[in-house]
Amino acid sequence: MSSALDRLKNLTNKISSYETARKQNLKILQELFKKLQIDKKVENFENLFDFKAINLSGVSLSDESLGEIQKGRYLQILAISYDKNAIQKSKNTSLAYFGRVENVDNELKNRVVEFVIRYRFEKSFMTLQHYHNMLDIFGQKSE
Repeated sequence: MSSALDRLKNLTNKISSYETARKQNLKILQELFKKLQIDKKVENFENLFDFKAINLSGVSLSDESLGEIQKGRYLQILAISYDKNAIQKSKNTSLAYFGRVENVDNELKNRVVEFVIRYRFEKSFMTLQHYHNMLDIFGQKSE
């Protein structure tokens, strides 16, 4: 009995930890949204999540080389939208342009990388909620 109770406590702590991290992430993401002046391209913070994805040009986002600049490139935040009815299905939109990556202040570069990672973190929660809601449909049919 104690083992089951301990597992339940651990699971509850983990879920609580994720929710706390998500709330903190959203708060910082919203601050970066303004600091990086993305609010000039996207009117409302909530509309940011209408994009299918957000990517980065000029800096690596891979685990092995996170934040490393790609010389000769331009630092910009790119939003990817998708329209299944359009001839060209996906469209890239520049949300923020910062110039040649070699000339960008290191602190600014790090804030840009942080913004993209924080966006993806929140977007992953939204995707999880979406699929969880979809699975609810199956749960209701099998009862």
